[in-house]
Amino acid sequence: MTRFVHDEFAKDYLEELLKPYGEVKSSSKISGEIKEIDVLFTPSAQQSSNLEVLGLLGRFAEFPAILEPFRNAASADEICDCIQKLLEVKALLRRDAKANKTRLQDSDIPKLWVLSPTASPALLSSFNVNQKSGWLPGVYFLGDALRTAIVAIHQLPQIPETLWLRILGRGSVQSQAIMELSALPSLHPYKQATLELVYNLRQNLRINQNLESDDRELIMRLEPLYQQDREKAKLEGQQDLIIRQLNRRFGEIDASLIERIRGLSIEQLSILGETLLDFSVVADLEAWLNDEK
Repeated sequence: MTRFVHDEFAKDYLEELLKPYGEVKSSSKISGEIKEIDVLFTPSAQQSSNLEVLGLLGRFAEFPAILEPFRNAASADEICDCIQKLLEVKALLRRDAKANKTRLQDSDIPKLWVLSPTASPALLSSFNVNQKSGWLPGVYFLGDALRTAIVAIHQLPQIPETLWLRILGRGSVQSQAIMELSALPSLHPYKQATLELVYNLRQNLRINQNLESDDRELIMRLEPLYQQDREKAKLEGQQDLIIRQLNRRFGEIDASLIERIRGLSIEQLSILGETLLDFSVVADLEAWLNDEK
């Protein structure tokens, strides 16, 4: 059950990150014996340089991609199943090109990225992988004709470029990535949306009775972060409400006063919300703020 929860989180998470840059299809069915691709990504014709914000994941999204995230270490059979999906997609594209009397370009064939939280040396050796120049440690490529790479998330260096992939790791790797996520600037384009997905994962895990130790640890690590985020949202909502009330009463108030209001605690804001009804002029607000220093 918990594996399904993590699978859904991974698909929703990758879709949230990649949808500004192209078409994302999750749980996409392919012909033949019914199989599902976790995430099939087709970049927009006008590719955006903003992909750089996604670091290593952004490099994967420069071209059509099949992304297959695993909660547990991907086995050799599971990786072979992923390769089979890729080959079936390639065969479908070739049939479509033949029917339309067009030439299938290599750049139109997706590349497969198997995202595994760990990968043993024995498993990697069994696929005769190699590491390419210009790519970070932890990314292992199969032969070029297979258009496939295995990403051993636990081997990725702890740098900003790998953050968005390490969030799909497990144990200490995932926990560290979530802490780095929470430390990003508040205006980062993906911070809040990703945190909400992580909090949703936390909630879905909490309703399960038989949790693995990694999941119990994840919930414990997320609890203070979740409470802190909720308190921050409550504080910001209270600040916005007070500022709107003051603007209605006195017109647009000075930016320096707004800054001072945003420095108040939730308790001070509650008092200000009641006291401002007695203010006649902006000077009354200034005097109150001076008293609260």
